[in-house]
Amino acid sequence: MKIIRKNLKKSEIKVKIDNLDDLWYLSHIIEEGDVISGKTVRKIKIGEKEQRRTETTKKNIFISIEVEKVEFKEDILRVSGVVREGLEEVPKGSHHTFNFKENTIAEIKKEKWLKFQLDKLDEAASFKQPAILICILNREEAIFALSKRKGYNILTSLEGEVQKKEEKAVAKGSFYEDIIKMLKEYSARYKTEHIILASPAFWKEELMNRIEDEKLKKNIITATCSSVGENAVNEVLKRPETREVLKKDRVSRELKLVEELLTEISKQELGSYGLKEVEKAAAAGAVKVLLITDNFIDKKRDEGKYKKVDEVMKMTDKTKGGVHIISSEFEGGKRLDGLGGIGAILRYKLNY
Repeated sequence: MKIIRKNLKKSEIKVKIDNLDDLWYLSHIIEEGDVISGKTVRKIKIGEKEQRRTETTKKNIFISIEVEKVEFKEDILRVSGVVREGLEEVPKGSHHTFNFKENTIAEIKKEKWLKFQLDKLDEAASFKQPAILICILNREEAIFALSKRKGYNILTSLEGEVQKKEEKAVAKGSFYEDIIKMLKEYSARYKTEHIILASPAFWKEELMNRIEDEKLKKNIITATCSSVGENAVNEVLKRPETREVLKKDRVSRELKLVEELLTEISKQELGSYGLKEVEKAAAAGAVKVLLITDNFIDKKRDEGKYKKVDEVMKMTDKTKGGVHIISSEFEGGKRLDGLGGIGAILRYKLNY
């Protein structure tokens, strides 16, 4: 995410959305009552109503809405609300929905920005993509690339001989062994923890079966691509498997926090869970770290009960506690959902 402009005196921040993770962050930063502004496409009626000579056309416009609903599904962030500012053709009080995707711009204005919301924005903006080693292969060629924050560098390529066997082409000689050797060498040289091995058809599985180094194997994620070549590197970088690799660092931090909460609960010491119990702890100023899953937030929004959750987050923020929204997609979030979707690590034990 790129922060284009930040004016906290006016409580306004303008951002450019770079990737799907940014949409996830914004889905938990934007809330009811915020004012969202941006460019959008709107159907506009042109003509004279009295003479019934109206036509409908699509037009790019700049518009501001007061948020009523936030929904993040199918890689699109939908923010719906009442029009506050726009063209004459879009009357105030009418409804509009922004569909934010990658490479779109949004301006967010709040009554007051909370610390955890600003922290989330800074976290998304300062994200440094970990180095990922990419190997794309088929039976006779392999290309090695290293991902960067923007794009990639081609490191080298290998060619192998091919022999026919029972009408099935197989790699001949030491081709697979050479690929494995290069994977080890580049992984050590660039200190990459993540390797994506991609191919059309079954070539990646054949190579995986040849790898005996368990440490190397553990760092490899397989993906599918349509061809072998530089264009395939771009294809692989856009694959869901690559996004999962990029999420690993955040997932690891989330799991550590949830495990800390579970430890405190098991000791019956500084752990609390369930909305009622956590609300009491937040009201007492006892919450050191608040953990909430995105599933829990979405559920309360759908039920029209999000206001209480929002109050707990604001109380925690006001008393200098940390607020962490945990993804239910991964292990940490699944464990927290098992406790009801909300929990807190406390500063001190409550007696009630």
